[in-house]
Amino acid sequence: MRLILLFLLLLSVLPAGAQNLPGTRQATRFSRQDSLRGALTPLRTCYDVGYYNLNVRVNPADSTVRGYNTIVYRATADFRQFQLDLFPDMEISRITHRDKPLTYKREGTAVFVTLPELQKTGTVDSVTVYYGGKPIVAKNAPWDGGFVWARDKTGKPWVAMAVEGTGASVWWPLKDHPSDEPDSMAISCEAPRDLMCVSNGNLAGTGEADGGFTRYNWKVTYPINAYNVTLNIGRYTHFSDIYTAADGDTLSLDYYVMPYNEVKARKQFTQVKPMLACFEKYFGKYPFWRDGYALVETPYLGMEHQSAIAYGNNYQKGYLGRDLSGAGLGFDYIIIHESAHEYWGNSVTAADHADMWIQESFTTYAEALYVECTLGYETALRYLQGEAKLIRNIEPVQGPPEVAFNNWMTSDHYFKGSLMLHTLRNAISDDKLWFEILYGLSQTFRYKTIRTQDIVRYINTRTAKNFAPFFDQYLNYPKPPVLQYKLTPRRDEVQISYRWEAKAAGFAMPVKVKASGKEYTTLTPTEKWQTTTLKGRAADFKVATELFYIRLEEQAGGVIPNK
Repeated sequence: MRLILLFLLLLSVLPAGAQNLPGTRQATRFSRQDSLRGALTPLRTCYDVGYYNLNVRVNPADSTVRGYNTIVYRATADFRQFQLDLFPDMEISRITHRDKPLTYKREGTAVFVTLPELQKTGTVDSVTVYYGGKPIVAKNAPWDGGFVWARDKTGKPWVAMAVEGTGASVWWPLKDHPSDEPDSMAISCEAPRDLMCVSNGNLAGTGEADGGFTRYNWKVTYPINAYNVTLNIGRYTHFSDIYTAADGDTLSLDYYVMPYNEVKARKQFTQVKPMLACFEKYFGKYPFWRDGYALVETPYLGMEHQSAIAYGNNYQKGYLGRDLSGAGLGFDYIIIHESAHEYWGNSVTAADHADMWIQESFTTYAEALYVECTLGYETALRYLQGEAKLIRNIEPVQGPPEVAFNNWMTSDHYFKGSLMLHTLRNAISDDKLWFEILYGLSQTFRYKTIRTQDIVRYINTRTAKNFAPFFDQYLNYPKPPVLQYKLTPRRDEVQISYRWEAKAAGFAMPVKVKASGKEYTTLTPTEKWQTTTLKGRAADFKVATELFYIRLEEQAGGVIPNK
C-alpha cells in the first residue's frame, strides 16, 4: 500500500509545466505524458530489464503489427506495480505472469501493471505482453517516429521504421527509457513469404509460419537501446565481406539492398572497411563484434540501428549528393555518420533525452576525425569550419531532464557539440592525451548508459583540470564564450588586453593568438582583464578561430565574426 500511495503522489507532482535550463531556452510546456515517458519514477527504477524476447508478425497488406514481448527483469526494489510503455494506437489483448493474466491500467503511452504478489529485491522474473494494431506512420522519417510503409521500384512492399525521438513503444511494449538496456535480445519477425525481414544481430534461423509468412529469428548478444531495435522488410538481396582488425580478428560485414541497386551498393560500400580502420584507431574495435556489422537499404535517409544500420543515401557522395561542410564530397555521409553511432549512441549511450548531445556531438565529431584520418588534418579543419556555418546559437545544446524531449529547434547538438569537442582538443593542447581520452571514453563507457557528468568527470580526471565550467558554457547556454580584447600598437609590437565574457561561472580557457606570420602564442584568459605584448602589428592580429569555437569582440569595434 505504501508503494501505491507513493506512486499516486509522484503522479500528482510529475513536472507538466514550463521548464528551463540554466541558459535562455524559451520556456517549453511539457505535458504529463512527456513526464511519464521521460521520468524515472519508482515504477520504473524498481526493475532492471535483462532480456527481451520480441515476437511479431508484420503484415504490409493491412499495415499491422501483432505479437508479444516477454520481458525478463530483476527487481531492484520491492514492488507490486510497475510501468511499461506502449502507444495507445497499439491494443493490448492481455498481460501474463507465469501464464496467469495480470490487471493493468493505461494512460496514454504508459501501462501500469499490477502483479499478484510482492516482487522482492533481487527476484528474477518475467511478464509477457500480447498486443497488436496499426503503429503510427512516420510522415517524414527519420525526423519523426513511426513505421514507413513504402514500395520499391518493382512495386513490392518495403517496410522500415525510425523511432529515435518518438520512442520504441510506438510499435512494441517495453520499458521505454534510454537508461535501461537489456543485456541481450531475441527478435522473431514474421513477414510475407516473398519478402525478407532483416533485424539486429545475427540471423539464427528461419521457418515457415501460417498464412503464407516466413519467420526470421534474429539474436542480439549485446546490450541494445530500445530505439535501435529495428525491422526491415523487403525483397532484399544479400552480399557479404570481411573486415580484418589490427589484431587479426575478423568481423562479418553484411549488406542487404534492393536487387536493382546491388552493383551500385558493392561499389559504394567499399568505404566501410577503411572507415572501420579509422574508427578502430580512435575508438577501438567495432563494439558489436559478435553480432557483426550490417548496412540495410531503407526507403528513408538513415538511422543508426545497432548492427543493422539503415542506409538511404541513394549511393551518392555527401548528403544526398550535397556537401554541407565544404569538404565532405569525398565520402558517403550516411555510411560514416550512422556507423560512427555504433560507437557513440549504440555502445556509449545517453541515459536521458537531455543528454542526446553525447551521441550526436561525438558522432558528428567522428566525421571530422574520419576526414582527418583519410584526407589529412587541414581538410578536417575545413570540414569543421563548414559545420560551424550551420550553428545557430539560439538554444542550449543540452535538453531538459526527466521528460521525453525531442523538440530542438536547431541541430546545434550535432554541429555545435562537434565544434565544442574540437575546441576542447585545442584547449587541452596535447593530442596524445586527447586521443587517449577519446579512446578511454569509448572503452570505459562501452555498453553503458551515461550522463553528461560522467563525461565531465572522466575528462577532469584525465587532464587533472576542471572543465566543468567549459561544458556548462557550451552545453547550457545558447551562445559560445566571447573573447573581448583591445589592441594598442607600439612600434613593432602590439599590446593586447583580454578577458572572457561568459555566462558559466568560473569559465576560463586557453586560446591561441598571433600578431605576425609566426606561430600562435597561447593566452590564458579568465573573467578578469589581463595584458600582454606580442611581436607584430595590430593589423596582423589573429585569433585561432579555426581551433576554437568562440566569438570575438574588439572593444573599439564591436563583434568580429569567426573567420
